[in-house]
Amino acid sequence: MTTLTSLGLIVLALLRTPLFAIIAAAALLGFYRSGIDLTAVVIEFYRLAEMPILLAIPLFTFAGYLLSESRAAVRLVHLTQALLGWMPGGLAIVALLACAFFTAFTGASGVTIVALGALLVPAMAQAGYGENFNLGLVTTSGSLGLLFAPSVPLILYAVIAQQLGVGEPVTVDDMFLAGVLPGLLMLALLSVWVVWVNRGQPLRAFSRTEAGAALWEARWEIPLPFIVLGGIYTGYFAVSEAAAVTALYVLIVEVGIYREVSLRKLPGVMRDAMVLVGAILIILGLSLASTNYLIDAGVPAKLFAMIQSHISDRLTFLILLNIFLLVLGTMLDIFSALVIMVPLLLPIATGYNIHPVHLGIIFLANMQIGYFTPPVGMNLFIASYRFKKPVMQLYRATLPFFIILLLAVLMITYWPGLSLSLPSLG
Repeated sequence: MTTLTSLGLIVLALLRTPLFAIIAAAALLGFYRSGIDLTAVVIEFYRLAEMPILLAIPLFTFAGYLLSESRAAVRLVHLTQALLGWMPGGLAIVALLACAFFTAFTGASGVTIVALGALLVPAMAQAGYGENFNLGLVTTSGSLGLLFAPSVPLILYAVIAQQLGVGEPVTVDDMFLAGVLPGLLMLALLSVWVVWVNRGQPLRAFSRTEAGAALWEARWEIPLPFIVLGGIYTGYFAVSEAAAVTALYVLIVEVGIYREVSLRKLPGVMRDAMVLVGAILIILGLSLASTNYLIDAGVPAKLFAMIQSHISDRLTFLILLNIFLLVLGTMLDIFSALVIMVPLLLPIATGYNIHPVHLGIIFLANMQIGYFTPPVGMNLFIASYRFKKPVMQLYRATLPFFIILLLAVLMITYWPGLSLSLPSLG
């Protein structure tokens, strides 16, 4: 692709042309210049449509949107507060766990901040936690669940890696298992810190009556993680089947039992969920077509040769990879970043003997904290709008959480066993 063409695509990006149009233009121009029939782009969409695992994305997304429209978040917070509120920093740990659970199912950190922020920030302020602490906690923990199943980014990474066929094979089950220990590490480090910072907070006594009432109130949502994960890892469900069961279960619970999402409102929820899914699939199909052109043109091999001429060891490559992904996370949403960058990074990473599953967890962990990395992390602006606070205040509020999660990302990056131990047992 000529320099003039590249500059043209950059200008389109600066003019805020939709991402799928820029990727499509790049793919079509590349194939045209190479003398390849342009139906190659359509073939990629057909190949994508043949993947059974792809069904999991719209189904899990629909289930997540249904949960976000119901009072599931309120019940989840009440339950965790009743069970953990007696601990030092208990309400802060409740916020961490609730946000992680909610983001895992909705797949969108901004939704978590909007849905749970109005509940958690006033509750924590009433309990005596400082304003900056509350804002920092909710803003950063809004993206914590991206490493936990059934997070859509985990599924999307597996789909892209399968299509590339580079290095060791990657399955969705592998990615679900690989995210467990790194995700728990992030939660554990943050939990230790929030307990230490709030060790002087007055404690509330544990109440069996309150815990029992909260358990009863959330009795229909409590089985949800066990249905999803238990069904997949016992081999009873394939991932796509687990997604279908999850969507049906959530539909019955939120629409039929709790009746918090009316039948009149249901088409709107479906529309919003499928708009997101449609955007992901369009970008994914066009990106895979563009990737095929890049592979045919030998671009990943040329990039690897260029990088290897300057970076000989794996450690240095991983350091630069983390820096690059942090910056990327501030500029692109996670779905766009996955479909654009993974096809380029995966062949290079395998050249440095980095396992594709490990790379996926490194990628998502960095993108997770890129959401609130100054100066333009998306969560900072969502939280600023939601809580009516200056962005500079949120920069300061999120800094301690950023440092802790950055430490966790470094541990995830340089300790491959953290990501690979559970998949190797599966």
